[in-house]
Amino acid sequence: MRTLTLELKTSLIMTAILVVLLCGLYPLAVFAMAQGFFPANADGSLVYRHGDIVGSGLLAQPFTGPKYFHPRPSAAGDGYDATASGGSNLGPTSRKLIETVQERVKQYRAENNLPETVLIPADVVTASGSGLDPHISVRNALLQAPRVANARGWNEDAVKEKIGAYTEGRQLGVLGEPRVNVLLINLALDSGPSKANDNRGANQDRR
Repeated sequence: MRTLTLELKTSLIMTAILVVLLCGLYPLAVFAMAQGFFPANADGSLVYRHGDIVGSGLLAQPFTGPKYFHPRPSAAGDGYDATASGGSNLGPTSRKLIETVQERVKQYRAENNLPETVLIPADVVTASGSGLDPHISVRNALLQAPRVANARGWNEDAVKEKIGAYTEGRQLGVLGEPRVNVLLINLALDSGPSKANDNRGANQDRR
């Protein structure tokens, strides 16, 4: 009986210590380090316009108007729903996926006035695993550039300048491919045709 009591006491003491360490001190230490060294990332990489939050640099939004770059497709909820992140779960042999891809290719060509000979990037017709990928490939952006320039009455070179300014390189120099954040470049477009360095002065009209 004495041994059982001793073991129970030891267990309770260790549980209390672990609760303090793992449920108190450790989370506080991580929070303090994140806020101290990476405050923007820790707060969700939020994007502001005139002091108001208009989105996150980590989450796609459904831009559809001709004067904006369009994100890649989304299967998250009804589309781009951060509370329902996920893919379509359709495999490469799925008839539905094949038909969906064919329809997206057709629509993309029509929107951007592209001939049949132009190859369409994969991110144009396939959703990301999360359905919330905020980036598109540089090739995708360049194919959309003439439409965006025409809708805004800009010189195409001005739009391509924006693409260059908002192209992100490979992570750590080797991971992934160069890419363009759709939210950030669309906000920059609304600030004017000159190269923008402030993504907070933009109109968020998406239609």
